[in-house]
Amino acid sequence: MKSVFFSRFFILLPWVLIVIIMIDIDSKRAIRAPTAGRTVRAQRSPRSGSPGAGGAQNQSSLPIIYAITPTYSRPVQKAELTRLAHAFRQVPRLHWIVVEDSTSRTDLVTRFLARCGVPYTHLHVFTPRRFKRAGMPRATEQRNAALAWLRQHRGRRDSGVVFFADDDNTYSLELFAEMRSTRGVSIWPVGFVGGRSYERPLVSGGKVVGWYTGWRPDRTFATDMAGFAVNLQVILANPRALFKRRGSQPGMQESDFLKQITKVSELEPKANNCTRVLVWHTRTEKPHLANEPKLKKDTVDIEV
Repeated sequence: MKSVFFSRFFILLPWVLIVIIMIDIDSKRAIRAPTAGRTVRAQRSPRSGSPGAGGAQNQSSLPIIYAITPTYSRPVQKAELTRLAHAFRQVPRLHWIVVEDSTSRTDLVTRFLARCGVPYTHLHVFTPRRFKRAGMPRATEQRNAALAWLRQHRGRRDSGVVFFADDDNTYSLELFAEMRSTRGVSIWPVGFVGGRSYERPLVSGGKVVGWYTGWRPDRTFATDMAGFAVNLQVILANPRALFKRRGSQPGMQESDFLKQITKVSELEPKANNCTRVLVWHTRTEKPHLANEPKLKKDTVDIEV
């Protein structure tokens, strides 16, 4: 009886060992597979999606784009900033300077920026009420505060491009690639401004020779705030160049500012010699809140 048992045992033993080895190999493969996937994702650039350290190294040599955004408290503020953040997250080497028109940093903007996924600086400066009348230039103090921050925190060794990115515009990602090579002051068309579907510089022989505009064609620089970018070193080399509060009419601040740092003949046309629109002035429609209760009735505090 014992001889029969041992004979069967030794016949089955090799097969049992083979099955155990195969199970062990399969289990190790299953454990290693997710780890390899995470390694690939970790090596990808979080901005451009290009794999490996080589892409990140190439991006580190790009000039930083400093996008200056004045903002103020209103029902659509968070919605406007959210749209900008979605675009800015996809732009490599972009630093967002957000300047609130407020006596202090608000909780809404502070929380939003902490989660936006874009490198940022959060500033605030309050516009005096006497300058908030109809017909007065807007966001003057906020843009000047951002320029002051750049002059205090950046120097001659820093490469970059300064762009005034208002929060009521829509930006094509191509625009940031266009402005990245700005040596002095670059310029391009803007959609839905000046009472027309677009405004643009007129270009001949690679030089700006005039303006296609429906409002104040007598402006030296007939462009919108979203229609130009300035090399950081030009900003630093002209420490007195600011947006004017006194003596500047609404819609003239761009021209008054550019006259302090450049000439029309020195402008660098972008966007295929200023024949493509890559930014649009798309104000969010003011929401109708006629049914909003004067006293809060909801038991939950929801941030909009």
